[in-house]
Amino acid sequence: MHSTAFFLGKGGVGKTTLSSAFALTLARHGAKVLVASLDPAHNLGDALGVKLSGNATNVEPNLDALEVDLGYWVDKYLEDSRRQLKANYAYNVTLNLDSFFDILKYSPGTEEYAVLWAIEDIHCRLGPLYDVVVFDTPPTALSLRFLSLPTISGLWVKELGKLREKILTKRQTITRLNPDSPVAASCVDKDDDKVYGQLKGIKARLQALEHLFACESFISVIINPDKLSVDEALRIQEELTKLHVPLSAVCINKQGVSDMDWSQNPSLARYPQFIYDFSRGGISTREDLLGIGADALAERFREASRDTNVKGKKPCN
Repeated sequence: MHSTAFFLGKGGVGKTTLSSAFALTLARHGAKVLVASLDPAHNLGDALGVKLSGNATNVEPNLDALEVDLGYWVDKYLEDSRRQLKANYAYNVTLNLDSFFDILKYSPGTEEYAVLWAIEDIHCRLGPLYDVVVFDTPPTALSLRFLSLPTISGLWVKELGKLREKILTKRQTITRLNPDSPVAASCVDKDDDKVYGQLKGIKARLQALEHLFACESFISVIINPDKLSVDEALRIQEELTKLHVPLSAVCINKQGVSDMDWSQNPSLARYPQFIYDFSRGGISTREDLLGIGADALAERFREASRDTNVKGKKPCN
């Protein structure tokens, strides 16, 4: 079974650096690792010293990396939606779907859904090829939105399923009263209804992603010794709690760059803590990444992964 890790935090706290160091440490200890950047402003290739694309690229033995092409996934999400709507409503020639999708591309939520389906693809298609998949995430706002989407969208899909059942029941009633009604041609049981079947499929995919985030993932929040990043970490912790997604670790990066005592905050201090000193010489090679010292975090991850594997994982649909 493979395991998954997410690194969250405010922009600039060092998510890419620590996720790269973490992935490299696991790979050097024998695990086959894929590290994937979800951040539209990709820096993963720079950190690892290789040119990356949307396909997995080998960095060194046991370590592959990719940078998700968000534009591709937005276009794919829209095209899949367009195809499904055209198939379901082919009878309605007055429905101008093209103009609808021209607007939808710029609508709120489109980018978040694109990221969500990219995570699903990496988890289900590439994940079985690796022992560990590590996600370097975008800044907090986008990350929290895609983490919350399975729960929020699941509620919508559940209600849409109930509405579709009511529509099918009414069609059956009309057909019994008037077999010659135009409705009779579209009267089917819900098990044979395309729309209801698609809703069931989407619901299953969302439930699998919700389970991935809540039960199968090791989630670390990264902070710096400054008030802004600590406040943002507290917001992340609060939102994850609402979603029933457990926080696994707090990583204090750039320790020594200021005198702030982050540990005074009990909400963060109760999680396993891993401290990384500020590197005045910078990070310029993969060996510099190893010098950060991610071994303790990697060992904590391995312990958590063993617990997860014992409990079992939800298969991809």
